[in-house]
Amino acid sequence: MNIGLVAHDAKKKLMQNFCIAYRGILNKHHLYATETTGILVENVTNLNIHKYLPGHLGGKQMMGAQIEQNEMDLMIFFRDPLTPRSHEPDVNDIVRLCDMYNIPMATNIATAEALILALDRGDLDWREMYK
Repeated sequence: MNIGLVAHDAKKKLMQNFCIAYRGILNKHHLYATETTGILVENVTNLNIHKYLPGHLGGKQMMGAQIEQNEMDLMIFFRDPLTPRSHEPDVNDIVRLCDMYNIPMATNIATAEALILALDRGDLDWREMYK
């Protein structure tokens, strides 16, 4: 399955820790991330991650295009709702696309853990039929 990873600056360490904790599951799938998030996760996990441009330089749009083409199966977008910065990707665009194209999405650690464990159990295999 194709998994998208995005994290606002204040949540990048959380994304690294999440990917360390679930490395065994993530290693079985294709990972896509905006540039900085992808580099940071790759450095601590040795996972192979396809990196887009930084989110504010078009990476968010590149990921959005993959969602629109039904080439993304799961999105994890750790957002910082308290201190949004103008250079960070707007989560609303990605949320809207995931809703339009029935892509399971997590914007916090609790939902991300539920989705990643569901993925490992095979609960998201319906995505293969949906394609």
